[in-house]
Amino acid sequence: MSEHEEGMTLVSHLGELRRRLVAVLVVLLLGLIGGLFISDPIYQYLTAYGPLPGIELHALTLWDGLGMYMKIALIFSLVITLPFTAYQIWKFVSPGLKPSEQKATVRYIPFVFLLFLLGIAFSYKILLPMATSFTSSINQNLGLVETYGMAQYFTFMFNLILPVSLLFELPVVVMFLTKLRILNPLRLRKMRRISYFALVFIAVFVTPPDFISDILVTIPLILLYEFSVFLSSVVYRKQLEEAEEYESRYVKVDAGEKI
Repeated sequence: MSEHEEGMTLVSHLGELRRRLVAVLVVLLLGLIGGLFISDPIYQYLTAYGPLPGIELHALTLWDGLGMYMKIALIFSLVITLPFTAYQIWKFVSPGLKPSEQKATVRYIPFVFLLFLLGIAFSYKILLPMATSFTSSINQNLGLVETYGMAQYFTFMFNLILPVSLLFELPVVVMFLTKLRILNPLRLRKMRRISYFALVFIAVFVTPPDFISDILVTIPLILLYEFSVFLSSVVYRKQLEEAEEYESRYVKVDAGEKI
């Protein structure tokens, strides 16, 4: 391939990447607009059935109410856009995959959405109540009057929920990268100590500073990693079987023809 053809190929790839990024941004914007219409019901639910039901929130600045609506709308838009983004990534890399790999990887897209929702449920139902209970007990022991600002309360909530929800995408990401032959179970096992350290650090960072909370969050994250290694092994084993089948079917035939 000439330098001119390589340059044209690079330009076409960059153009396709730009089109797909624009499509993702358009869907994100539409989701943001739609999220503004349902921000109030979501806000009412989070305050009525959250870890501190009946909590009285205060606006400390004139922008707190609008900022809260925008944050809820943004989270809603991210949830809606996530599977579409995964599909656009698949469309961008699929020309370099075999037909069988294309069919296999497109099946991951629904699980991107489901695992993200599972991460939200875990962090909202388990992690957030632990964090608020711990911090509230500290405040009560110090004899403090708990007066919560709206912006601070929802920032605290989203800063806990979003990182954990994204970590729940780990199995799908590992399977996808294994399909692309970027990762394999051997490499993941070699990285186990570093990965465990990173997961423990994340768990300690997003949880209250007590041992029980750290353990309750670290264990699911480590199980997620080990599950990802198992899924990578399944994908990698199929790749080896396909390679062996290809060699037995075509390489031996070519050798026979040469003889």
